[in-house]
Amino acid sequence: MVGSTPTVQHDPSTVAAISADLRDAGRRVALVPTMGALHEGHLALVEHARADHDDIIVSIFVNPLQFGAGEDFDRYPRTLESDVRLLSEVGVELVFAPSAAAMYPDGRRTTLVPGPAGADLDAVTRPALWTGMLTVVAKLLQITRPTSAFFGEKDFQQLVLIQQMVRDLNFDIDIVGVPTVREHDGLAMSSRNRFLSAAERKTAAVLSTALMDGVRAQRDGVDAILKAAGAVLDAVVEIDVEYLEVRDDELGPAPDAGPARLLVAGRVGSTRLTDNMALKIGEREQGE
Repeated sequence: MVGSTPTVQHDPSTVAAISADLRDAGRRVALVPTMGALHEGHLALVEHARADHDDIIVSIFVNPLQFGAGEDFDRYPRTLESDVRLLSEVGVELVFAPSAAAMYPDGRRTTLVPGPAGADLDAVTRPALWTGMLTVVAKLLQITRPTSAFFGEKDFQQLVLIQQMVRDLNFDIDIVGVPTVREHDGLAMSSRNRFLSAAERKTAAVLSTALMDGVRAQRDGVDAILKAAGAVLDAVVEIDVEYLEVRDDELGPAPDAGPARLLVAGRVGSTRLTDNMALKIGEREQGE
């Protein structure tokens, strides 16, 4: 019920039992996995889940397995109390907020290794990221056994890897991608945006501007897309670009025509940001 405080559970076995009871009662259960520090992008996942599910479980867990040495694990925002208040406004029934000890009682033992789609892009500078992410998502899916799980397209490499894992390992769960939610100036919503100073926040919006320029060049092919987006990024020295790439929808090589993704990652100050937009290579942008 909207306005009611969600139940917060920390024990995986308790959450597994609650979810099993819901499924046994014929209810459709949705899982929205998060690391907390919730914003409108997370709430959009909940709203999409609410459309055709009876009960929603939101997990809040800052997963140590996906952070490497020198990354921002210690400073990643942990705002459970305010997150629960926010989730009460959108009718979430259950929040699963385990500790690292509850999730990994035997430490870093069994983990999942991503395939080729997880070998580059974000993995170049964050080598622990995708093994840690897939391991925790597999555990969350196993604990909650939802009908569907919802992830933002903003983290497109993550979404693709999870979809591939679910297919490859025969999880009977639908993985649903939800379009990126953006600020008024186009910046993709992210929990890490709060680390940006006012000047850095203005600079960060250039990432989406570059992507939009790339999309406008989609009818002229991959080289034109990269040239248009790259020109915008090259003009802003405050962005340290890690990659700017066009890939197909499975993160393979860019196609000559048809659906694809334009992906970017870079640092603004000490904050690492990623973004992406869908392409239809060889086609005019809508409205042209």
